Amino acid sequence: MKEIRIANRTVGPGSQPFVIAEMSGNHNQSLERALEIVEAAARSGAHALKLQTYTPDTMTLDLDEGEFHIGDENSLWAGKSLYALYREAYTPWEWHKPLFDRAKQLGMLAFSTPFDETAVDFLETLDVPAYKIASFENTDLPLIRRVAATGKPMIISTGMASVAELDEAVRAARGAGCEDLILLKCTSSYPATPEHSNICTIPHMRDLFDCQVGLSDHTMGVGAAVAAIALGATVIEKHFTLRRADGGVDSAFSLEPEEMHSLVIETERAWQALGRPTYGTNEQERKSIVFRRSLYVVKDIGAGEALTRENVRAIRPGLGMAPKHLDTVIGMTARAPIKRGTPLNWDILK
Repeated sequence: MKEIRIANRTVGPGSQPFVIAEMSGNHNQSLERALEIVEAAARSGAHALKLQTYTPDTMTLDLDEGEFHIGDENSLWAGKSLYALYREAYTPWEWHKPLFDRAKQLGMLAFSTPFDETAVDFLETLDVPAYKIASFENTDLPLIRRVAATGKPMIISTGMASVAELDEAVRAARGAGCEDLILLKCTSSYPATPEHSNICTIPHMRDLFDCQVGLSDHTMGVGAAVAAIALGATVIEKHFTLRRADGGVDSAFSLEPEEMHSLVIETERAWQALGRPTYGTNEQERKSIVFRRSLYVVKDIGAGEALTRENVRAIRPGLGMAPKHLDTVIGMTARAPIKRGTPLNWDILK
């Protein structure tokens, strides 16, 4: 699988999982809080900060009726209009540069999700190193082509998309010049439940589209993300906030700093543990071989005396003959007296 460079970081199976902290609307319309989130993400070890670039007017119409009103009582945003939700959640465009600058100062990459072509044009003025396409935009082929034309790596979330729709998106991206593509398995419910995450799709999607695949994870905790690494995910994206108790449009399914730190640590451990198919003793195990069982004399044996199950047993340590020889040596005799605690070998038997 091809390794991808995003600015100074390599993303791929041979590198530590790439962890993205998604701020979304968790800044609660405070630049000071947004900067605190950037700093907390860096302290947590996240490798990248991601914003969302839109305005309420680039997303929808200022109407609060019919399909423009969120009437689903189970939604986190029930009772709001779409316009009011996006007005509350959007990140002012004049904040992008100071947020990106702070992230870079702290050693993180910083990029964004554009929701229309004007957002792409704006982000190009900030020279972002990559782009993310949200699940709800993965059927917006003109937007995908516009992002692909920048020549920068593109990450596409695949929530809700059928195989046919993903095929169209991937073809559009590659046809418009995208050479570095990563797909993210995603369940577009907020929060998502583990049983509806279906992360076994990750290796299937990787083989189907011949590209790296990661996970955009809306479940609580880090379990799904760690499991995704075992299935070959190279990227993990999680929404991030300072404290869920502070509220905010996405706070309910966002990680707090200690949880993000745990995500970074545990996904790296999972990646390190993958290795390759291997059997036998590895270098770290060599010192442990001595603690295997082996055949020892457990009662003094006189010269010419027969070995029995009473005077020979398989015990630790492993300096004697392998236990598989027990049936063979029973009935053999000692060439000379053998003291209790002596490891058996062929030379002392006849």
